[in-house]
Amino acid sequence: MGAMQLSSSLLTPRRSTRQIHVGGVAVGGGAPISVQSMTTTKTADVEGTLAQVYALAAAGADIVRCTCNEEAAAEGLARIVPRSPVPIIADIHFHHEMALAALEAGVHGLRLNPGNLRKESEIKLVASEAKDRGVPIRIGVNAGSLHPDLYKKYGAATPEALVESARMELAYFEEVGFADVKISVKASSVALMIAAYRLASETFDHPLHLGVTEAGPPPAGLLKGTAGIGALLAEGIGDTIRYSLTADPVEEARAGRQLLESLGLRERKGLDLIACPSCGRAQVDVIAVAKEAQAALENLNLPIQVAVMGCVVNGPGEARSADLGIAAGKQKGHLFIKGKIVRVVPESEMVGALVAEAERLVSEGVEARLAAADADAEAEAEADRRAMLDERGPDPNASEVRIDRIRKRVHEEGDGSGAAGQGGGAAP
Repeated sequence: MGAMQLSSSLLTPRRSTRQIHVGGVAVGGGAPISVQSMTTTKTADVEGTLAQVYALAAAGADIVRCTCNEEAAAEGLARIVPRSPVPIIADIHFHHEMALAALEAGVHGLRLNPGNLRKESEIKLVASEAKDRGVPIRIGVNAGSLHPDLYKKYGAATPEALVESARMELAYFEEVGFADVKISVKASSVALMIAAYRLASETFDHPLHLGVTEAGPPPAGLLKGTAGIGALLAEGIGDTIRYSLTADPVEEARAGRQLLESLGLRERKGLDLIACPSCGRAQVDVIAVAKEAQAALENLNLPIQVAVMGCVVNGPGEARSADLGIAAGKQKGHLFIKGKIVRVVPESEMVGALVAEAERLVSEGVEARLAAADADAEAEAEADRRAMLDERGPDPNASEVRIDRIRKRVHEEGDGSGAAGQGGGAAP
């Protein structure tokens, strides 16, 4: 069983939903969970927007949303859609005319906010036009822009209020026979967002678009988004996702892709760099080496897991599941593939050797690179390992010494023989 299948099989099975298609991307119905983001450019700026769309697609976005808030934006979409590498969704807030114009522009989907676009006749008109063109709509409920009547009814943006907003919009769609729908019930509160999506998953069989809205800048925004989206995905809820960050939207796409890969819900597309937190054996600055390796490797977009480990004693064994790794010895680096040492290089060449081997590994494959291992690499690595053990001992963090002291103190206190048991102060 591959890493992806093993990881995903340990999660709650995904709930069954209807399937829709946003352009050529299937959403729901067992399709791979897709990553979305949104451009921050003026949509009327065709070249600037397309450049951002391409950057988002390269970072892992399957679908990209663009605002359509004015006629110039709709005209921009007419030029953007045919040249986009991924399906384009038009974001509509207050004016149904913009939704109709976006449909004329050839967009692959619409996002409507029921809290802002409220007239029943206009909503039905847009749904009818979308139905005729085979274009899906996301009902994008937001806790910050609920219909005033729902605030009055529930007293606040509650999970029930968010889901009722979606239900009301869906009822309008159903009256005109439109069912090509996905639903989101976003909130900036992670707890509210999770509760709302849990209720939505029990209420609708339409695919759900997950997101914590207005999450803010990284790193806090990334943490909020991951907490909400990750919790729901682990429960089998969610068919498409978007991080909402106050940052370059490329960070949103990258984070979404990495989250799905880390949960085993999508095949690895880019780099996954892991590193040890360092310990008493480390003979290099692990944080600095990891950062240098990350910077050198991430732009290559290699679909592999790379490990940077602080010592040669435990590093290769602890990271044996990584495709490739380097462990630091005394002024040396032990390069390993799947835990097997293939080369020993000078410390100054560690990152360069790691990058070069990563490229060869992807192009030639694991077996070929293992066969190309230096003949004396394992013997040299073992000599370095033994030398480090002789120099720093088997317990460089003094953990076992501390454990012995803990046991003695507990036993002394337990049998009353310790200083505290005799009413005196603790011995130094």
